Amino acid sequence: MKKGIHPENYRLVAFKDMSNNDVFITKSTAETKETIDVDGTEYPLVKLEISRTSHPYYTGKHKLVDTAGRIDKFKNKYAKFKKPAKQEETKDSE
Repeated sequence: MKKGIHPENYRLVAFKDMSNNDVFITKSTAETKETIDVDGTEYPLVKLEISRTSHPYYTGKHKLVDTAGRIDKFKNKYAKFKKPAKQEETKDSE
């Protein structure tokens, strides 16, 4: 690694997903006052609300959007504002 290109506080940091208690360690410059002990080593701790282990997209639990249902719902909602179709005027020739 090249010398002098990283900030001084670039070090190993533990990130903890608070929704499922998953902890992963990576290098970061994130500021934190908390620490955590992982396998006998103490790391600075950054708490996360969501990570790759709990995000619906990565876990496969994301909800599929029914686009056809959304379109029908939109049409039904705004049907009352639709202008009536022009009716041809018929003239009785007598």
